[in-house]
Order: sequence, then C-alpha cells, then structure tokens
Amino acid sequence: MSGQQPPLPPPQPPPQLPLPLAVLASGAGSTLQAILQAARQGTVPVQVRLVVSDRPGAGALAIARAEGVAARVVPPGPAADAHLCTLLGDAAVWLVVLAGYLRRVGPLCRSAFPGRMINLHPSLLPLFGGRGMYGEHVHRAVLAAGAKVSGATVHLVDESYDTGPLLAQWPVAVLPGDTVESLAARLRPVEHRLLLGVLRAIACGLPLPAWPGTGLPPWP
Repeated sequence: MSGQQPPLPPPQPPPQLPLPLAVLASGAGSTLQAILQAARQGTVPVQVRLVVSDRPGAGALAIARAEGVAARVVPPGPAADAHLCTLLGDAAVWLVVLAGYLRRVGPLCRSAFPGRMINLHPSLLPLFGGRGMYGEHVHRAVLAAGAKVSGATVHLVDESYDTGPLLAQWPVAVLPGDTVESLAARLRPVEHRLLLGVLRAIACGLPLPAWPGTGLPPWP
C-alpha cells in the first residue's frame, strides 16, 4: 500500500439488488459510461438512478440523458449541500459514487450516507491527492516527481479532499517517456476496472479488490 491505513472491509451489502446509486461527476463521464455499461451487461449489479454535476455542460449529464437516467445540476454555493441531499433522497439511492467530481461534498450529504459515499482518484493515495489534484494535474505531478508507479484508489468520502479511509488501490507503472496523456490513457481503464470491482464487492458482499501485500485476496 502507499502509506495510508490498510483497506477496510466492504460495507454491509445493500438491502436490495441491483444496488441503487447516484454518480456525481464534473467532466466527460467516462467512468459513468463504464458503470452504465457494466450494469447493462449484468456484470455489476447496480442501477444508476441519478447523475449530478456542478457544471451544466458536463459530458456526464449528456450521457445520463441519452441513457434515460435522471440528470441534474447543483451549482456551487451555500445551498448546494441541501440541494444535493434532497436530490439523493428523492432518488432513493443507497450508494453515492464520486467520479471526477470536483466539489467537496457538504456535511448534510455525508451524514446522510455514512460509509456509503465513495470516490475514485487517479493516484495511489495519500500520494498526489488533495485540493486541486485531479485529472491531468495528478498525472503531471506524478511525472514531475519522477515516480515509478502511479495507480488508482477508491476511498470513502470524508470532510476533506482525498483523505477518507481507503477501500482499494491498484498500481500502474510509469514508463520511460510517459506523457500526461499516455499515463492518463493507460490508467483510465484500470480506474474503471477497480471501481467496478469495488461496486461488485459492495453489492454482493465480496472481498474488496486488493493487490499483493494488502493482506486481502488478490484481485483476479
């Protein structure tokens, strides 16, 4: 692992399947697309009931609408926490997935989903995390630091950026000559696979994905 506490056991399985969830996203929505595809194929027993973005032009909203999923915008501001909490409650979701969501989730929403709000981050936390560390900013920092390994992390959401308890991580080698674009392209499918593995584990009560050295069974 990368220095943070060992991974946690998965949360208790949800009361129903497919697991009803919401996705919060600020960007293009490639992770949302991966979740929707896995749900459609039946490889991960989840149902995306709601997609929320802080950006009206986010690609994730267009993907949601094309798939017939409710798509809502929550602009940043003092009312955002209560607004988001209301939307999540009305959608009756059990789990909230942050997939490239660039806003800090407020205390109302966090308290409404204790242990049931997770974030996908494109590095091996606690390395290269924190405010402003997202997307290409993370990959640029990894390359500037001369790191030999990067990776993906899924963790529980807490009051700060990228500091919640780890659920799962998976490494990706940084290759000589890597650029921000090449590292991002090689890491993206690993991010998706890791998150889908975590979602499957949560939904089905299975062990969380783990790479060797974590004390949990290896992830096939």
